Amino acid sequence: MSFLIIRVLTLSADLQHLTCEIADALVTIDRSKIPFKHFKPGVGPYGEPQLIKDVSKILNSKKDLKGLVITKRTPDLLIKGLWALEFKIARPFGDNGIQAESWSVNLLHPYEGNVSSIGDCVKLLKLNLPEKKAVIVIGYEHEPPEISLKPLIESFEIISTKVMHITLGARIEENRKGLIHPIHQQLTVFAWEVLTN
Repeated sequence: MSFLIIRVLTLSADLQHLTCEIADALVTIDRSKIPFKHFKPGVGPYGEPQLIKDVSKILNSKKDLKGLVITKRTPDLLIKGLWALEFKIARPFGDNGIQAESWSVNLLHPYEGNVSSIGDCVKLLKLNLPEKKAVIVIGYEHEPPEISLKPLIESFEIISTKVMHITLGARIEENRKGLIHPIHQQLTVFAWEVLTN
């Protein structure tokens, strides 16, 4: 294997680099102006399965990831030999500008077997895969935020580590502003490596 290929695979293996690539992919989806279902154009209203599918297509178009990225039921996205990723979306407001009901539950429900990010961490730890494991949260806010995601993200970390005793790597954040949706005006991709306890 040449030095260039080894270097490229090392870059792709870095969670900071991958988080940046995911954030850029979301901006690409946003710039396409293709609406999800009957919602206003922009990436913000996309559902999780559709969003992950589109992100995987964009990641697979990258030279260093071509053919390595596949969507699955568990994990949500697998980058062969590199990462097993679980995704969640945090949207305080709906497409209509009204505060969403129970929008934070997707991250904080602290029980094994559920569909929260905490449940995803537990699920990732049980997967018998050689890939590193990480949980990704895609958050949408107004610019500036009307409801900040910061308390939710910090609560996720506290419940995961102090209550559920899950070992998380350092939080990585990639922010992108200037999205086309009138409510989901900026996004932040949060990522944590889920480490073996």
